[in-house]
Amino acid sequence: MASSEPNPASQPDQAQISKSAAKKEAAKKEKERRKAEAAAAAAASAVNSLSVENDPLAANYGDVAFSDLQSKEVTGRKWTEIGSLNESLKDRMVLVRGRAQTVRAVGKKIAFVVVREKGFTVQCVVTVKPDEVSPQMVKYVNGLSRESHVDIEGVVSVPDVAIKGASQQVEIQVRKIYGVSRAVPNLPINIEDAARSEEEIQKALEAGEQLVKVNQDTRLNYRVLDLRTPANQAIFRIEFEVADFFGQFLKKEGFVGIRTPKLIAGSSEGGAAVFRLDYKGTPACLAQSPQLHKQMAINGDFGRVFEIGPVFRAEDSFTHRHLCEFTGLDVEMEIKEHYFEVTDIVGRLFVSMFDYLNEKCIKELNAVRQQYPFEDLKYLRNTLQLTYEEGIKMLQEDGMEVPPLGDLNTEAERRLGQLVFNKYGTEFFILCRYPLSVRPFYTMPCYDNPVYSNSFDVFIRGEEIISGAQRLHEPQRLTERAKACGIDVSTISTYIDSFRYGAPPHGGFGVGLERVVMLFCALNNIRKTSLYPRDPQRIAP
Repeated sequence: MASSEPNPASQPDQAQISKSAAKKEAAKKEKERRKAEAAAAAAASAVNSLSVENDPLAANYGDVAFSDLQSKEVTGRKWTEIGSLNESLKDRMVLVRGRAQTVRAVGKKIAFVVVREKGFTVQCVVTVKPDEVSPQMVKYVNGLSRESHVDIEGVVSVPDVAIKGASQQVEIQVRKIYGVSRAVPNLPINIEDAARSEEEIQKALEAGEQLVKVNQDTRLNYRVLDLRTPANQAIFRIEFEVADFFGQFLKKEGFVGIRTPKLIAGSSEGGAAVFRLDYKGTPACLAQSPQLHKQMAINGDFGRVFEIGPVFRAEDSFTHRHLCEFTGLDVEMEIKEHYFEVTDIVGRLFVSMFDYLNEKCIKELNAVRQQYPFEDLKYLRNTLQLTYEEGIKMLQEDGMEVPPLGDLNTEAERRLGQLVFNKYGTEFFILCRYPLSVRPFYTMPCYDNPVYSNSFDVFIRGEEIISGAQRLHEPQRLTERAKACGIDVSTISTYIDSFRYGAPPHGGFGVGLERVVMLFCALNNIRKTSLYPRDPQRIAP
């Protein structure tokens, strides 16, 4: 196998080339930005000069002066959210603010503007009428660039036919329109292109047409624009609901929310995949998880704790499901007799969460399906729980060669997920009693066979989503395990000392928020569920 180590002799040249290319790319982008801004300013100036010339209705439209956007006074004006526009508001005057998603002229006397706010859209009609709408106003509207922010005042009307190009089935007959913030005329990506599904692109190809496909890197380079698509608006609203439900459910179960430090003296998981840094002259690193401190909170007599916070992993994992920074949902709790008390919480928590999302997020889930079609997750009311040995046996009987005491790779996980679904009809299950050798140092061995451990993983759609276990709470054994796993015990001395003062049996688990949403919605890449992803190759925007 070829060495993965870099060639020291070639590094300076490669770095120089990379640096030079980056500078050229930055200069090119800056030139394009200035050119676009100049074009936008010229267009706005031309439109405004034409608008005010000999037009008694000039006050009803135009770009809002910067000075008028500087919070001078409270006027008492009331805006109506686009998502609340419906037939009950017929003939009412409303004021809305949103983005000009599309602008379409019909001759010189009519223009249509589809305005979007928070994923909802409404069609606004600008028609020349004496004493209300001038031809110059229509011309001004036609000069608006897409994605510009506008304020529109007008009367709600209900058309006789269904409106296909907007979510709201009413129109606004425009009386006034003002540009609040203009977007550059040439956007780096168009929202309609970014919102297009693979199915649409494929159908177009079969019909002899070619539609623009926005690749993932381009999306992430211009993430602010990409986030405006209906699917992305829905994904991150679903993600909020998952995190909120997680906290609310656990609160009802007697858990206390905590906040643990992300700057720590030593590794919290073992291994070398940590971001190391200098902490005022002392070596430190970013926490790979809140593991050590949430256990210390249990030793501090909180009984049951949870945390929602950032987690940092320096792994060079170029996969569809790994990130260098993600949001961790972590739980730790005292146990009375068995670590299945923890898996019971897992089962009830996630079954309740899935029920909640399916009931309360119908609109958002449908918006995701429009761009990324998927089938509803299949799960049982009482979560299936198998042993690791049973899982290995299922794989071996299916003809797959897997080491009996090794960890499952991605292929094995997916195959097992399919086998479990075929046999039990569920895509959500728990696999317990993992080999101790593939678990973190703080994992409790099994009483009947120390080769195995009191641990578990949870799977959704054939991918691991949760890791958990009963923890070692005896300081001497904990120290021995840490040393065996290559951890400098001096860097976690306060953690181990906390067990010397008396520690209750306890266990817990951790799950990545982004991975929950990715797998629930059957998305193909975790970067779709991370607002601004951080992976081995990306630290911007």
